[in-house]
Amino acid sequence: MRDLVLGVDLGTSGVGVVAQAADGRVLARADHSLDLETPRPGWTQQDPDAWRAAAEAALAEVARAVGGERVAAIALAGQMHGMVARDAGGQAVHAALLWNDQRTAAEVDEIHARVGRERLVARSGNPAVTGFQLPKVLWLRRHQPEAFARTARVMLPKDDLGLHLTGVAVAEPCDASGTGLYHLADGTWDEEVLAALDLDPALWPPLVASDAVVGGLRGSLAAALGLPADVPVVAGAGDNAAAATGLALGRDHPHIGSVSLGTSGVLQTPLATPTPEPAGRVHLFAHADGAYLLLGVTLAAAGSLRWYRDTFAPGRSFDELVSAAATAAVGAGGVTFKPYLAGERTPHLRADLRGSFHGLSLATGQAEVVRSVLEGVACSLREALDVMTPIARPERLLATGGGAVSDAWLGILADTLGLPLGRPVDEAGQPLEVGPAEGAAWLGWRALGEAPTRRPRAESWFEPAAARREATEDAYARYLAVALPELDSSGG
Repeated sequence: MRDLVLGVDLGTSGVGVVAQAADGRVLARADHSLDLETPRPGWTQQDPDAWRAAAEAALAEVARAVGGERVAAIALAGQMHGMVARDAGGQAVHAALLWNDQRTAAEVDEIHARVGRERLVARSGNPAVTGFQLPKVLWLRRHQPEAFARTARVMLPKDDLGLHLTGVAVAEPCDASGTGLYHLADGTWDEEVLAALDLDPALWPPLVASDAVVGGLRGSLAAALGLPADVPVVAGAGDNAAAATGLALGRDHPHIGSVSLGTSGVLQTPLATPTPEPAGRVHLFAHADGAYLLLGVTLAAAGSLRWYRDTFAPGRSFDELVSAAATAAVGAGGVTFKPYLAGERTPHLRADLRGSFHGLSLATGQAEVVRSVLEGVACSLREALDVMTPIARPERLLATGGGAVSDAWLGILADTLGLPLGRPVDEAGQPLEVGPAEGAAWLGWRALGEAPTRRPRAESWFEPAAARREATEDAYARYLAVALPELDSSGG
């Protein structure tokens, strides 16, 4: 009987738990779904107490599967940027506002006016962004003053779950650096920014290392979940940093980055020192190993393909659509797709942008249209890479997420990015998904003083093809030539 660490990922669509052995093998897994509330266009929120219930159910299911006495630690990962406001008695004073909530445009403007955009980028690595936590706190103060007055603690999503499990409130650098109020160079909450906004620093919990033990699992919960009392709960990391940890990205492999093709697309590369992009067009966050991560984000990656399938080809499988796209020539017959179905993050930071097809003709078939979707997502990530390159450029990328199962899409990405892409596999050469839950479990082993012996390796490398370079560059130039609309009156 080997010890196990449970990695918990508090995602937007559900809570996932994995039981990981010290060699990295996942021996059990459970997922429990979550509902998403959209009370108005652009608003996204969830009940934070529903997170707790879903996490308990998933933890109990995995504990039953592996025998709870084998669990040596629990480690956390989760969706970044959200705001949970709780009163002195621990009750939520409002629904949790999520990373993709867009209600805070006025508060973003207020932050930039009172702090200064350039000053904020220099200190936090990022400008104010509607999805980040800090504008949400200002929104609560402005629009729900009674709820704000009752607020005793502001928590990030996975840290709020840690509070429930242990009774101890903390935050850690990876998630904290996505709030808009974390001073990257000092590794502290930025009291100068908080003072400029008339916010009390005591609202935010103490900061600890990502691999720090927050506390022991509360006895009443342990009994209900079938887990040992006082099993150590480890702070963990935000989802992107946790996934990077699972892929061994960071100080040990500084020249390897990753690209995730999930609902959104994330391109990230390690950085040794906190060096912001001067205009704040890409994100800079702390990493769990003490380094930093430079990130570019497109909000609708595999989500664009799903939208196309559900809208124009219901009943068709993704494999069928991608196989058809592979028969179309590079450049999709002159069709260009802009994947701004949910606005866009990098490098435009505009919630008002909308997706579009350009160059359609009577000669355009479904193969060209689907290929334009795949190429459009790749071009959006290329835009992010071009902005990141003067600061840091990886030599290779590991590809993860649902879209990474497609050879055709990885080939398009390799050509467009001009970088080799590898798909992670296990020791048997089988495709291996390494997500936030797995990465959190690695941090759990680190907290226990273990040195895990197995890391994902990559094979099936997709190399940029010289024969397709000219056509690929032409397609990218067309993509850039499609003009963006003027900023609308809402401020994007």
